[in-house]
Amino acid sequence: MGNRILRIDNVRKTVNYLKKNGLAGTFYAAVERVQEEKKADYHYLPPDPAALAKQRQETVDYPYLFSIVTPAYETKETHLREMIASVQAQSYPNWELVIVDAGAGGGVERTVRQIIAQTNDLRIKYRRLSENRGIAENTNAGIEAAAGDYIALLDHDDFITPDALYYMAEAVHRNRKKGSPLTLLYSDEDKYDEAAQTYVNPHVKEKFNLDLILSNNYICHFMAVEAGLMKRLKLRGDYDGAQDYDLVLRVVDSLWPEAARIPETARICHIPRVLYHWRSHRDSTALNTGSKTYAYEAGRRAIADFCERRGFSVQVAHSLHLGFYRIAYEPDFLSARQDAGLVGGRILDQKGQIFAGAYDEGGDTLFRGLPGRYTGGSTHRAVLAQDCAAVDIRCVSVRKELQPLYSEITGLPYRERTIAVKRGGEKKEIRIADVAGLTCDEAGYRKLSMALGEAVRGEGYLVVWDPVITIRL
Repeated sequence: MGNRILRIDNVRKTVNYLKKNGLAGTFYAAVERVQEEKKADYHYLPPDPAALAKQRQETVDYPYLFSIVTPAYETKETHLREMIASVQAQSYPNWELVIVDAGAGGGVERTVRQIIAQTNDLRIKYRRLSENRGIAENTNAGIEAAAGDYIALLDHDDFITPDALYYMAEAVHRNRKKGSPLTLLYSDEDKYDEAAQTYVNPHVKEKFNLDLILSNNYICHFMAVEAGLMKRLKLRGDYDGAQDYDLVLRVVDSLWPEAARIPETARICHIPRVLYHWRSHRDSTALNTGSKTYAYEAGRRAIADFCERRGFSVQVAHSLHLGFYRIAYEPDFLSARQDAGLVGGRILDQKGQIFAGAYDEGGDTLFRGLPGRYTGGSTHRAVLAQDCAAVDIRCVSVRKELQPLYSEITGLPYRERTIAVKRGGEKKEIRIADVAGLTCDEAGYRKLSMALGEAVRGEGYLVVWDPVITIRL
């Protein structure tokens, strides 16, 4: 029965995708998804008891209390019990679980009180609401009741790994010893296929990336925020469905002092481990992305609100993929974004594959060899604007103040040429650096590109890759 539900859902997704993306887009997406699934070889392995015991001993004197807030609404008993059990199984013991019940029935309360009585675990706190106020306000009631140093959010039908809070506490401790207290922590996650009873689709995330978070809420689960800031910001009911996304953007905004060119990203920590299992069942957004379409519109509005607060003149639109967004800057990117020093695009070879464009800190090309029509799999990262270490010097625009750096590194005066790009179905002309007169092999272009990227970042600017900007060589 479970596999049948999954197959029906895949058909439904395909039909919806066809309506939005057309036949060609659907074909390439299907081919890419098949290839992605063939390469998938993921098996979540829980930590063994000895490792958990060592973690428990290592953190015995840590003073950090983590409050996990879970809004519940008519939660299925088996899901509720598994969620609570996952918190009780933590190797890091200094936590409290605040369950806020907005349901009309008494099932959640009976189950929670039964677990408390059976286990005598007073770290579990139950609060009954007089009415269902919506996901944001229900969660806010739990945030108000939380007593911890950090507040984490856990959905009522999901569960966390037994070492989840250990890794968060360890990161907090490590950074405080360095004199750099953390404001936001987040981890990798996967999905739990309830029908097959297996873990699938690991989401291996990036360290904090401003332009990527303005394209998609890749942070999502498992997330914890410093309690003082969380209590001040809370969640906003106007963004129900994307309340976590809106929260992340407002946390970032709080870390961006007026005098600073870019946010204080050292206070944001990515823990590169799967610490959260997102349950996939018939009614969940993990399985059915169309079950909460209002959430995607709320996400779009959250991005627009962030941009308005930062003074970016923009229009935010949905992309062809649910939950992913495209920002159009007015009048152009570098004029609108005073934090960005370079914006560059991708370079396709004669086969239409990416062979240059965005570079990581080691000088490797992101998405090298990926066909230009592909999106990069389920995360669609290959078609999203994002920050990187460098962009290829043959497909780059340089902000005016930094053009002398370009000339110093290349030995050429900064000149521009016009190319046409396609944005939202419309063609638009943009200007990029004219490298005529520069003769290099591929290693030479890469070396110059990395040098320019390093110099620009050294001046305190972001280097942004926008895959909409595409040229062929």
